[in-house]
Amino acid sequence: MEYSVIVHKAEEGGYWVEVPALPGCYSQGETLEETLSNAKEAIELYLEVLREERRAVPRDEEVVFKVNVAA
Repeated sequence: MEYSVIVHKAEEGGYWVEVPALPGCYSQGETLEETLSNAKEAIELYLEVLREERRAVPRDEEVVFKVNVAA
């Protein structure tokens, strides 16, 4: 499965991510590579808990694009 993540620069340095399809699923890291690796682990753990609790696993149907506009 694939999940969209939104990467944010953290004010104190590094990055943090949110997973829109999985409410409450967040992670962070010092580098972008570390942040994405941590996000993958957070998603896997989130899904593991859902399965253990016999809850439905949400599908990610988000499509994320960046749109340029004149400022």
